[in-house]
Amino acid sequence: MTHASTQTALIDYTKGDKSLPLTRGFITVVVSTLALIGMCLVFAPSAVSTGGLMGSLPFAAIIAIVGLGQMLVVQQGGFDLSLAGGVSLAVVITTHMPAGNDADLLPAILFAICCAVAAGAVNGILVGFMRLNAIVATIGVNALLYGAVFAVSGGVPKITTPLMAKIAGGKTAGIPNSVLFALVILIIVSFVLKRTVAGRKFETIGANPLAARAAGLRVRLYQSMAYVFAQLHYCVAGILISGITREPTAFQGDALLLPSVAVVVLAGTSLLGGRGFPISTVIAAFFLNQLSQFALAVGVPFSAQTIIQALALVFGIGVYSIRWNNNKTKRAHQSNMEETDND
Repeated sequence: MTHASTQTALIDYTKGDKSLPLTRGFITVVVSTLALIGMCLVFAPSAVSTGGLMGSLPFAAIIAIVGLGQMLVVQQGGFDLSLAGGVSLAVVITTHMPAGNDADLLPAILFAICCAVAAGAVNGILVGFMRLNAIVATIGVNALLYGAVFAVSGGVPKITTPLMAKIAGGKTAGIPNSVLFALVILIIVSFVLKRTVAGRKFETIGANPLAARAAGLRVRLYQSMAYVFAQLHYCVAGILISGITREPTAFQGDALLLPSVAVVVLAGTSLLGGRGFPISTVIAAFFLNQLSQFALAVGVPFSAQTIIQALALVFGIGVYSIRWNNNKTKRAHQSNMEETDND
């Protein structure tokens, strides 16, 4: 393919699709969720009762938020293993710094946001500009974040402030506030990715960074910013956890790393980078959380939850790897045809 044709293809890609595409991932996760709800109604009605849903939806919202953050990194062909440290640091800052005093809550939240931006910037520089392996770089940053966690908390839990408990753990019109936060974040991410030029360039770079660089796009900057915005998602999740959980531990983020990757894969986002699917990711978060609730309701021990999440991740990889292979064959065939026409 010539340089001119590459630029034309990228320009067409960044124009975006004005319709709501029913992607394979969207259909798969919706059908799976409906099937799971049906199984809950038959075998475990308590998992879909009003009380059960009100108790589990806040945690589904947390998974959705961290999943959206992880999705941004996966779109650039990377993984962010510093999620656990980012969430945990936000939790301990918003619980230990105020020390139960509502007046000190806002400064603590602002400080947590600054730490998230700093951590994301370090990840972005290491991966985007220094070209280090994403897994190695984010593991190192995660260790630094946990060092900060112990510096702030000493590893000791702290009771949240009444104001934070009201904001994050309260309800508005019968809907948990954490769910409303997740929906607002979903709307923002969807709008930026699908309806702005910067968002479409972001997806273009993830799909083909070499072609994007040839077209003059600032590839390294966009790849670096993915980690910054991801850390901001983790920070919001940590802040909400500090209000949802009365006495959160210093390791709250550990249980969110595997689910964050699982929901991204279940939603159909390619691990090779490219387009992201925010709505499907949020639905997948509800599916994964509800699957855990169903398992607990039928007597599966809580210790098996990690196995269930891992199986969901394997299922997603297995389903979409078939699509990747088919698409790869089609792209190779189209490229050969275009080269033949040019000759």
